[in-house]
Amino acid sequence: MTGSDASPSFRLAYVPGVTPAKWVRIWNERLPDTPLALVAVSAAEASDVLRDGGADAGFVRLPVDRTYFSAIPLYTETTVVVVPKDHIVAAVEEVSAEDLADEIVLHPLDDTLEWEPRPGRPAYERPATTADAIELVAAGVGLLFVPQSLARLHHRKDLTYRPVTDAPQSSVALSWPEDATTDMVEDFIGIVRGRTVNSTRGRAAAPAEPKRPQAGGAPRKPAARKSTGKATGKNPRGGSGGPKGGKRGKPRRRS
Repeated sequence: MTGSDASPSFRLAYVPGVTPAKWVRIWNERLPDTPLALVAVSAAEASDVLRDGGADAGFVRLPVDRTYFSAIPLYTETTVVVVPKDHIVAAVEEVSAEDLADEIVLHPLDDTLEWEPRPGRPAYERPATTADAIELVAAGVGLLFVPQSLARLHHRKDLTYRPVTDAPQSSVALSWPEDATTDMVEDFIGIVRGRTVNSTRGRAAAPAEPKRPQAGGAPRKPAARKSTGKATGKNPRGGSGGPKGGKRGKPRRRS
């Protein structure tokens, strides 16, 4: 099979913490002849992948360059602090940044939270990735602030997390280059927005086929029944209705 004969595919990038399975399933149901390829990217490289054409669209973390990209915000995540299970924070339901002012807080290079000044005391070095920072939390080096989905992604039995009430939050959006809004991008936008297959927005639905006339032309209407003027009921004694005409004659006398 040559490249021109192959079915076109839709390439969807996604950053850690995002689970695109629901939307991929709907795509496969609606467009079974167009494969969807998933492209895992870090939050930092997501914009470059979309700019360079490595993906048609992507689930990214805001903000993005709105002079170049279109974006549909989808949801905002709660920020949590990841701590060892035996840490004092594990005994409460939620904490504030002030509660952690004396703690060492790790700040990985791939951090997705815009928070200045950051609470707590900085570590001597910044871990390269969130995964590396998780390992340092498990070793008792410090604590880590992340969106809740990343805490779930890097779950460990010896760690737990609690919501931080006054922390900035991270928002996830569907984004794509504005100048590259293709038919397939429109199809995926419709899926993400929850449009039905027959929705008039996005790509136009195929026109419905006209109904074929039945064999022999249009069906004939049933002929109207003519009124006969006769009574339809039967004689109560079991016979038919009386004779036509007026009154009955008198019986003749015998001679």
